[in-house]
Amino acid sequence: MLRRTLTRNARRLALGTVLISLHQVCESLVPIFIGAVVDQAIAPADPYALGAWLAGLAALFLALTLVWRFGARLLMRAIAQEAHLLRVEVAAKATDPRGIRTELRTGDLLTVAGTDAENTSYLLDYVPRIAGAVTATAVSAVALLVIDVPLGLAVLAGTPLVLAALQAGTPRITRRVAEQQELAGRAASLATDLVSGLRPLRGIGAEAAAARRYRAANRESMLAMIRAARAQGGYLAASTASGALLACGVAVLAGWFALDGRITVGAFITVIGLAQFLMEPMTTLAMVPSWVAAARASADRVAKVLAAEPLLPDGPQTPRTPAPGLVLRAVRYGTLDGVDLEVRPGEFVGVVAHRAADGESLVRLLAVEAAPEEYAGEILVGGAALARTHPARLREVLLVEPHHTDLFSGTIMANITAGATAAGGAASRPAAPSAGPAGGDPEAAERIDALAEVLTASAADQVVTAHPDGLEHVIAERGAGLSGGQRQRVALARALLARPPILVLHDPTTAVDSVTEHAIANGIRALRHPPGDGPPYTTVVVTSSPAMLAVTDRVVVLDGGRVVAEGTHRELVAADADYRRAVLR
Repeated sequence: MLRRTLTRNARRLALGTVLISLHQVCESLVPIFIGAVVDQAIAPADPYALGAWLAGLAALFLALTLVWRFGARLLMRAIAQEAHLLRVEVAAKATDPRGIRTELRTGDLLTVAGTDAENTSYLLDYVPRIAGAVTATAVSAVALLVIDVPLGLAVLAGTPLVLAALQAGTPRITRRVAEQQELAGRAASLATDLVSGLRPLRGIGAEAAAARRYRAANRESMLAMIRAARAQGGYLAASTASGALLACGVAVLAGWFALDGRITVGAFITVIGLAQFLMEPMTTLAMVPSWVAAARASADRVAKVLAAEPLLPDGPQTPRTPAPGLVLRAVRYGTLDGVDLEVRPGEFVGVVAHRAADGESLVRLLAVEAAPEEYAGEILVGGAALARTHPARLREVLLVEPHHTDLFSGTIMANITAGATAAGGAASRPAAPSAGPAGGDPEAAERIDALAEVLTASAADQVVTAHPDGLEHVIAERGAGLSGGQRQRVALARALLARPPILVLHDPTTAVDSVTEHAIANGIRALRHPPGDGPPYTTVVVTSSPAMLAVTDRVVVLDGGRVVAEGTHRELVAADADYRRAVLR
């Protein structure tokens, strides 16, 4: 990762490094010019020489400023671009329709895409700093050799010795930084889970336990950060003290030589200036291990994500459209133990799971959240095997709307239309109903009608009318500001607007009242399974809602991981006592 960061920014990095190195050359020339002013102009009292040397000093400062300005601009652009590219790559990997095999959770992936991507890109800042520090040290050493050989040798010999001694602390810093980044990512992941699940946690009274768990994780992260800071701080103190001692030693030696008459006053001033100047590049070189440790730890985490294998293969099969069905044969996964289920094209099927885990396992399978080797049996979508179908082709046919879904920051309109595609139906970026007549554009009119239909079917029209801005009402991230029922209805409207040939819904009405639940059940039936010759849509709803089950064509009952009964809702209510207890309320 670090090598790739350097190579794909080679042009800007090379030019920026040259300019920063030139800046350090100019910086090291400043005390040399001042010493020359003293010896060549002030000591002989020559005003013309003084003017010439001051003009040269002004030109030096101008050059120093310009090379720094353009060098820093080039490098900052490279750093920003590299961080952007890394964030995009991590995001693309995390959102790959095939999924990725990683133990990292959502919060960890966010940390990698944010903090770790930036830390990796900072290598483009470290390289020119290192080059500039080496250049400054070399120029200063040459200048000191010209003034006096022992002074130059003191710098040339002392610098490597100091750096070699400081290398002993590098492994410890690397371990501390890696530990701190890992625990910080774990705490961020836990915080993400806590915030996203705050409502259900409050519902079961578990917010205190969740808060204690987060405090413990955050405390571990804090202690790791303190340990890393302590290691880096100790290293910085040692490096600063070593550089200062070396500079002071050179200054003391120069003072002795000046008193002994071996060097001039101007040369003595130059040596003192160079000794003081050398503290900066010495400190920079001493900090290199700490910088590289942080960049490498972050690069390792980025590489771990980018190198993760896909969860699903690039299957060659394509589901049959436009009338696909859904078949499960002897499927074993999670709590499912040999499920056989067939949903015919155009059928509206309800699934009642006496054990909630059975419903969860079924939804996870159909949402393609399990690798092929994690389950046994066969799943066919539109006649194509799920394990041998490319996820992108599969998602054109099958949409699974989970029970715990997310909304995004933005308007209600943007959230509802996020899943609409031209391939999925007539709702590709529908215009707001409030926009007025379509002005004779049949496609615009069709989009407006499609949006109005799904708002009614999902009862999301009540959410729209509840806010003065209507569809343009802005909601915060994860739907903050909306109630649980409002979020459910907006998410359902989004799923319905996508017009998928097969739609799987998991408990879509648990947070709404019974009147709204009946309206939504009838709305879904009317929209996706109208009487007569309508679109061949297939719908599966995993629920225990009697209102929803009453409008289905058939109900399948799961218990103990298997199908134990099936029939219409009315038939099962009349004949199955367990079913009555599960759904009637």
